[in-house]
Amino acid sequence: MDTVKFVLSEEQMPTSWYNIAADLPAPPPPPLHPGTGQPIGPDDLAPLFPMELIKQEVSTERAIEIPEEVQQVYRQWRPTPLYRARRLEQALGTPAKIYYKYEGVSPAGSHKPNTAIPQAYYNKQAGVKRLATETGAGQWGSSLALAGAMFGLEVVVYMVKVSYGQKPYRRALMETFGAKVIASPSDTTNAGRQILAEHPDSTGSLGIAISEAVEVAAMDANTNYALGSVLNHVLLHQTVIGQEALTQLEMAGDYPDIIVGCTGGGSNFSGIAFPFIGAKLRGERDVRVVAVEPAACPSLTRGTYAYDFGDTGHLTPLVKMHTLGSTFIPPGIHAGGLRYHGMAPLVSHLLDIGQIEANAVQQLDAFAAGVQFARAEGILPAPEANHAVAGAIAEALACKEAGESKTILFNLCGHGHFDMSAYMDYMAGKLQNYDYPAEEIAMALAGLPSVG
Repeated sequence: MDTVKFVLSEEQMPTSWYNIAADLPAPPPPPLHPGTGQPIGPDDLAPLFPMELIKQEVSTERAIEIPEEVQQVYRQWRPTPLYRARRLEQALGTPAKIYYKYEGVSPAGSHKPNTAIPQAYYNKQAGVKRLATETGAGQWGSSLALAGAMFGLEVVVYMVKVSYGQKPYRRALMETFGAKVIASPSDTTNAGRQILAEHPDSTGSLGIAISEAVEVAAMDANTNYALGSVLNHVLLHQTVIGQEALTQLEMAGDYPDIIVGCTGGGSNFSGIAFPFIGAKLRGERDVRVVAVEPAACPSLTRGTYAYDFGDTGHLTPLVKMHTLGSTFIPPGIHAGGLRYHGMAPLVSHLLDIGQIEANAVQQLDAFAAGVQFARAEGILPAPEANHAVAGAIAEALACKEAGESKTILFNLCGHGHFDMSAYMDYMAGKLQNYDYPAEEIAMALAGLPSVG
C-alpha cells in the first residue's frame, strides 16, 4: 500500500501564530502574585522573560506575526509532513481515516523547537546572555540547547534526575549543542538543596527542576528563564502545527471529526488542536478534541481545577489549572515529558468549559500502541507520543465497532530514537502499569494555596 504524504512548500508555512485567546467565549482566570494574591502585571514577569514574550502571554490578538529571523530557522524543517496512516488503518481493519502530523523531522526530533527558536530570538533581542530551563525527557532541553547555539546564548538545563539516568543520549545531544546539563534536584540551588535535605534519594520532578531554573534566572540579571510548555506564549508558538495541518487536510479534501493529542503540560496538544478549536468557537466547523495523558500522572482526569504553583519550591505565580498539587512527585515512567503535576491554564480552561475531553492511558498500553504503529507506519514514536497513538487507535477501533467512517487526526510530536532503552525495557517485560494512589493525590492537593 503506497504511503500518502501531504507536503507544503516553504511559501505555505504560516507567517503568524494563532492566539486562541481571541476566540474564547470568556478568558481564563488570570495568574496571581503568590504574595499579594492579586493579578500579576508585566513588571512581575520581567525578571524572567523579555517584554515581547510577556506581551504575547497576555495578548488577545488573533494573529501574532512570526519574525522573519524565526521563520528563517523554521524553514530548516518546516513545514512538516502530514501522513495518511493507510497501513495502520488496514492493520486495525477500521473504516476510519487516520492522519498524523509528524514533528519528529526537526533537528531536535520533536515539536519543541517551534517555541525554543522564538524564545531564544526574543531573549537575544533583549540582550540576555544565558537561558535557564528544566527538562523531563530531554526533548525540550535539547530544543533550547539547539536554539541557544543558533542565537549565541548560553543554556543551562536542569534535567529531572530519573530522566538524566534513563536518557543519556538526550543529555549528550544537549551537551553537543553546547548546553550545561545538571541532574535535578541538585546542590547548585537553594531549592535543590532543600529537596535533597528532606529526600536525599529524590528522583526529581519537573516541578523541582522548574524551581531550580527559576531561581537561577531570578538571581542573575543576565539570565532569563525559558519554559517548554504550559504558558500561553509557548502554546501560541506551537500553533504552526495545526495551521499547517489545516492546509494539508484541505489538500487531502478532508477535515477531522476527531483530534487526539498527548498531554503533559499541553504544548503539542495545543499546537495541533487550537487552530481547529478556534474554527469551532467561531462557528465554522465542528470537531471533537481528546487529550490523552498517562494514568501515572493524571492531572486532567484526576486532578483538581484550582490555583496552584507551577513549581515545587513555590517561586512561580499562581495559575488556575488542573493540578495534582505542586508537591506531587510522579513515578519514573518513561514518558518523561508528560510527568508534570499541572496542565496549561488554556487547556484546563477549555476542559472546564466543555470544549475538549480527556482520558488516561496506562504505560503498557501506550507502548503497545507505539510498537503497533511503528510496525505499520515505519516511524518509532517517542514514549510521550505513544499516548496520542493509543488514543487515535482507540478512536479508530470505536469507529470499527460502530461501523462509522470518521476522520481522525493526531500529532506525532516526536521520534523515539533516543528512547530505545525504554523500548528495550518494554520488550523485556520490565515496565509496569501504575495508577497513582488516590490517597497520595489527596495529600498533594491538601497543600493547595488558599486563594480568596
